[in-house]
Amino acid sequence: MDLNFIQVILVIIVAFLAGVEGILDEFHFHQPVVACTLIGLVTGNLAACLILGGSLQMIALGWANIGAAVAPDAALASVASAIILVLGGQGKAGVSSAIAIAVPLAVAGLLLTIICRTLATALVHLMDAAAKDGNIRKMEFWHLLAICMQGLRIAIPAGLILAIGAGPVRSLLHAMPAWLTDGLAIGGGMVVAVGYAMVINMMATREVWPFFALGFVLATVSEITLIGLGAIGCAIALIYLALSKQGGSGNGGGSNTGDPVGDIIDNY
Repeated sequence: MDLNFIQVILVIIVAFLAGVEGILDEFHFHQPVVACTLIGLVTGNLAACLILGGSLQMIALGWANIGAAVAPDAALASVASAIILVLGGQGKAGVSSAIAIAVPLAVAGLLLTIICRTLATALVHLMDAAAKDGNIRKMEFWHLLAICMQGLRIAIPAGLILAIGAGPVRSLLHAMPAWLTDGLAIGGGMVVAVGYAMVINMMATREVWPFFALGFVLATVSEITLIGLGAIGCAIALIYLALSKQGGSGNGGGSNTGDPVGDIIDNY
């Protein structure tokens, strides 16, 4: 698919905002489900990019910066894979391949992140010097420069992919043999499962396991829509909050910890 000039500019703007939000984390433009959806919206491939964003979001849920360990770059993975999906022109059929491509891109994005953060350290010293002189305008300038640098970290790779054009990207995707595309599809599905497993591993406690089980069972009922599942979830949350205010299991043998589910499990 060939993009016109306005679409290219809009995609680069989305990429820039995704890079900036990777640091600000205010409007969540760097989240895959948001970044991919926006790129799909401005390029006219909303359905395919929305599916891609939702799948990548399941993976990125398990990515987090812990101490000095930097998580893979979800923003670069989202933007680059969405652009490749759009330029490839395969639509929904290319989502699996795009997911598999996104993971190496996320790991490669760590290098750009490290470079930007290293440069930002030098800018912090310049801001300290400006603060010592009482120059607020200079402090703001260095601060905005550091934020824009994070945006360019995603916008420049996005521009390079767009500069290659749809032809080479489409030719590369079509030249991939069936065994490779099938393998990428299987690998992409496994990566999503691993990402979701990481989330469960971090969240799973004896208090929330019953809710996991209940949610998965309800999700298998095809007659229940997403709105229905959301209403059930809200109702369960309200019931849990009401029980939490009462404290204990209500059977006289509870420890009255304020967590009724935990007390009930303790009794068993």
